Amino acid sequence: MFQSFEQAQRYVDQNEIKMIDLKFCDLWGRWRHLTVPASQFTPELMEEGIGFDGSAVGLKSVKAGDMVLTPDLSSGFMDPFWKAPTLSFICSTLEADTHEVFANDPRNIAIRAEAFLRQTGVADRSLWGPEFEFYVFDDVAFDNGVNHAGYRLDSAEADWNSSTGGHGHYIPIHGGYHAIPPKDQLFNLRSEMALHMEAMGIPVEYHHHEVGGPGQSEIETPLMGLVSAGDATMLVKYITKMTSHQYGKTTTFMPKPLYGEAGSGMHFHQMLFKDKTNLFYDANGYGCISQTGLYYIGGLLKHSPALLGLTNPSTNSYRRLVPGFEAPVNAFFSLGNRSAAVRIPKYANQPHTARMEFRPPDATCNVYLALAGQLLAGLDGILNKIDPTEHGFGPIDANIFAWTDEQRATIHKLPASMREAMDALEHDHDFLLAGDVFSTDLLKTWIKDKLENEYYQVRNRPHPYEMAMYFDV
Repeated sequence: MFQSFEQAQRYVDQNEIKMIDLKFCDLWGRWRHLTVPASQFTPELMEEGIGFDGSAVGLKSVKAGDMVLTPDLSSGFMDPFWKAPTLSFICSTLEADTHEVFANDPRNIAIRAEAFLRQTGVADRSLWGPEFEFYVFDDVAFDNGVNHAGYRLDSAEADWNSSTGGHGHYIPIHGGYHAIPPKDQLFNLRSEMALHMEAMGIPVEYHHHEVGGPGQSEIETPLMGLVSAGDATMLVKYITKMTSHQYGKTTTFMPKPLYGEAGSGMHFHQMLFKDKTNLFYDANGYGCISQTGLYYIGGLLKHSPALLGLTNPSTNSYRRLVPGFEAPVNAFFSLGNRSAAVRIPKYANQPHTARMEFRPPDATCNVYLALAGQLLAGLDGILNKIDPTEHGFGPIDANIFAWTDEQRATIHKLPASMREAMDALEHDHDFLLAGDVFSTDLLKTWIKDKLENEYYQVRNRPHPYEMAMYFDV
């Protein structure tokens, strides 16, 4: 939004801005913020930053937690959810003593990934299109204790409410895809979300009700650069949640909030360009994908078990990645097949549109790490000429669910649990260290915390359904 501090300062003065909100991403992919009065928006803030405790957000150890934030002026936007006129910035995190950019800041990792792409000479830019699927609920309750555990979600759209009386226009399970009002009761809410997005600099292609009956929605944006896609993702999650909150509803990007219903993924469309040429296009290639594009796919699929440690880093991720839904459980590529880990869209067959889509990821990822990881896996495929067909990754255009068990056994599997994904990441991460994009220490911290504070915490608790299955043993 701004090219210089002077330009930003004029905007603050002319628009009578009262507050400056500083947002930054913690290690786990959640936004944090602190707010200063507009009177504190000074050149000294830009030079010295403002201090915070990096150990509280996963970025530092307790013994050396001091860090500082400095605003990225180009990221500025008016925050529509504040009563006082508030200008918000996405921040860089710096070392408190030297004011050097903090190497393990997630957004800085994404910036380094883009820089490494240019250093390789393979391409000069990448384009990314994350898809935003989410559920909107009217009521949410959950409880966990020593002797009790449970949750309850409700949606005014859900057909489980049809017997209690009401409007009569309910959406059945799996029946929400492109539902029209009055069954789609969220169209005005999504439109308001989309208007907020465009006002904050994120273009919107369209929005619609998704297949999940009670409250699932999707908003699509055009493809954009890697760091821009990361910033947009953080903003989309913020906007959708805040807009819902204003209307007494709640938005979740949780991959599998409802049993037996469609989950929410965050598929990533991706392309590489050099000198304005789409490196993935070949009119004579499979799905109009070039050999370079196939090598990129080879890298994604070869490293997909480890990648899922970054792109699907929650226990709930693997409630979604189960057979019987469109979410992929096998590592292969295909033309138009939505059960493939890598799908080549049939409609993307022109020089400016040819691309692939990596379908396993979900929004529990830290989007900056997920974007950087995918790019590095694809580049590893190009640099080492990893042909996906030679490595047994397809293409497979048949309905594999009609295959015999023996046939399906020949397909490479994706991890079926968070533990499997973290084990794969631990044993296969050299591709992430290329160009010093990731560090070994960061990956060790990530894996250790994910296992200790998430995986084992879920594994060690009795599940409510176990009471029904085993209490009378």
